[in-house]
Amino acid sequence: MTLVEQATHALQQVRDAGSGKTVLELTWIDQIRVAPPRAIFRLNLPGNALNQRDRIVAEARQALLNLEGIDDVQIELGQPPSQGGIGQAGHGQPAERQSIPGVRKVVAVSSGKGGVGKSTVAVNLACALAQQGLSVGLLDADIYGPNAPTMLGVSDQTPEVLGSGEEQRMVPLETCGIAMVSMGLLIDEHQPVIWRGPMLNGIIRQFLYQAEWGERDVLVVDLPPGTGDAQLSLAQAVPMAGVVIVTTPQQVSLQDARRGLAMFRQMGIPVLGVVENMSAFIPPDRPDCRYALFGSGGGAQLAEDYDVPLLAQIPMEMPVQEGGDSGRPIVISRSDSPSAREFHGLAEALNLAATQPA
Repeated sequence: MTLVEQATHALQQVRDAGSGKTVLELTWIDQIRVAPPRAIFRLNLPGNALNQRDRIVAEARQALLNLEGIDDVQIELGQPPSQGGIGQAGHGQPAERQSIPGVRKVVAVSSGKGGVGKSTVAVNLACALAQQGLSVGLLDADIYGPNAPTMLGVSDQTPEVLGSGEEQRMVPLETCGIAMVSMGLLIDEHQPVIWRGPMLNGIIRQFLYQAEWGERDVLVVDLPPGTGDAQLSLAQAVPMAGVVIVTTPQQVSLQDARRGLAMFRQMGIPVLGVVENMSAFIPPDRPDCRYALFGSGGGAQLAEDYDVPLLAQIPMEMPVQEGGDSGRPIVISRSDSPSAREFHGLAEALNLAATQPA
């Protein structure tokens, strides 16, 4: 059985005290996701069952903690099920993924840990795809560390918001040939985002479905590092062409990248390949020299271990950092540089990979 099937089977023991039916039959628990060491489910108790809440939560939590490899259970609060379970997935299965109107493909960029240059890869990839003639959107889903506005030179701008309530729509900012939304456009530069899972899930869904993306060949999603709520929310919400895993050659980075790659595979998301960032340092005064500051061969080994392509090896160059700080990504500011050439190669490889059947 898959991990989700094991979790679903474990939750079959949790029952309504009145009817004797399982909470899964009643759709009081659904949206089950497992990414060791964490299991997540949504609790949708109707008013007449609130007196059982503490017992149901305790039994469900313990049932999942009894599974091998699970030491954390997160519970999201949902809406009470409607009559007949309309609109509910039921039986512990996730709700059907909903595509984004006008968006043909969704490609996520992820990393197991922070500091490996994931956002730099996502931003330059989006710009490189646009330079190849595609209509591209960039969703900065790194809610706690939204850097895309700075990297694209729009940190001082605010997107237009239309309507209110459930009808509210956001108009993405157009910059560097792409359309972009980010939490960084909605908060003060120094304001921290201190949110738990349900709020995080809500804003990501708003960015997906309440932004006016228009007609887009591809939407690049810059995920936060790790294997947490944002990754689970995205994988649960929208059908994806696949995910790109960013790592450095360093062993600690590879260890975390393996966890992230394994998580997406367990969730049924295609892994399009690996990008090794910071593969070697190129001194500005000696462009023919390369120094492997963080080791070498790590990205290739990770790709080989999981039988996926090594899509690109991005060197370390001063113009990469300068372009990110100035709001002019290197694929635009220095299109002839080694890093820019690698990003363009990544865009070409990803475009081919993303068109393959899932």
